[in-house]
Amino acid sequence: MTDVTASPIPAALPPYREVVRQRGRTLLLVSFIVIAIAGAVGGIGISLSAGSGEGTGLSLFYAMIPLPLLWFVFWWLDRYEPEPRRYKFAGFVWGGVVAVAIALTLELWAQKAFDLSDDATASFVAPLAEEPAKCLFLLLTFVRSRRVIDGVLDGLIYAGIVGIGFAFIENIGYYASSYTESADYQVAGAGGVTSTFVVRGLFSPFAHPLFTAAFGVAIGLAVSRKSKVARFLIGTLGLAASIGLHALWNGSLSYDETGTAFVLAYLALAALLLATAVLAIVVRVRQVRILERSLSYVAQRGWIHPAEIPYLSRFGHRKAARRFATKNHGKVAGQVVKRYQRLSSEMAFLHDALMSGRSKPHGVERTYALLDAMYALRPALRFPPALQNTTRHS
Repeated sequence: MTDVTASPIPAALPPYREVVRQRGRTLLLVSFIVIAIAGAVGGIGISLSAGSGEGTGLSLFYAMIPLPLLWFVFWWLDRYEPEPRRYKFAGFVWGGVVAVAIALTLELWAQKAFDLSDDATASFVAPLAEEPAKCLFLLLTFVRSRRVIDGVLDGLIYAGIVGIGFAFIENIGYYASSYTESADYQVAGAGGVTSTFVVRGLFSPFAHPLFTAAFGVAIGLAVSRKSKVARFLIGTLGLAASIGLHALWNGSLSYDETGTAFVLAYLALAALLLATAVLAIVVRVRQVRILERSLSYVAQRGWIHPAEIPYLSRFGHRKAARRFATKNHGKVAGQVVKRYQRLSSEMAFLHDALMSGRSKPHGVERTYALLDAMYALRPALRFPPALQNTTRHS
């Protein structure tokens, strides 16, 4: 166990720098910040089309209401092996700005070029334009850095975040249109916005994340395939599923006057959402087992002490360890424990992948770099006393 009489706690937690860094990382981050600012201005501009202060305020307010719930869901899924914040930020911005711009451009062009009705555009063109535009982020991320999306859960998380961004901006447009009583809405003003919010914000907030999730699962499965043909086929099937689900939803809204098709489509997508949630939970539970198994193996190698495993694997014990360090040794000590836990999780998952024969870019180099970073923290590490049922060092 950690020697609590070791070196004193530093005055501040030193910055951590990844050994293997991607080229163009700063440029990409700055680019997405600029795009995010442009998107914020564009979102406000869309809300202004409501034509009044009340309409603008309601459009923005109702669009924001589902965000905390949606973010909480994907934060919860992402707790054990957190994805880089810059990629999650980029995913949201891509969905809300880049994907919307690509899809809107294609939809307007197709509607004008082929003289399509609004219903035909929504049912056929929108799914073909919007889903590839959203899924392109996952594809580019996979191509740029395979270590970012390395499984089904990662694919689901990024797909969901992109979908949240897209739905957020799209909803602003729908709410602004409903306030002005456009051709698609019978009720104008606050009542029109509220009724639209009930349909989109309360009954179907997971629609866009669910559509894109099909491709996210496909990308997660493709990662573990060595054959490029297999990856291509899995990705193509995933994209087709995303487009199909979107078309089913839009078509049921556009061409069913009785509402029967919509109800059936809603129930089918609700069942699929439930199945996706079960899949995500199963994969997340499996992460816990993988983490504990890998940490146990790492402890057998002597890289960590077996008594540390509970404080690195189970959320209740992880939180208790941070609380113990902060209460007894100060804020920086709690930060040290938190970073040590994060580094150990990343190292353990990476080590398990390598031991399972999966190819990881710079896998061995990154594993030892993470261990070095953990060792650098150990003199200032303050864990609680060992638990009685701690796995013994074999």
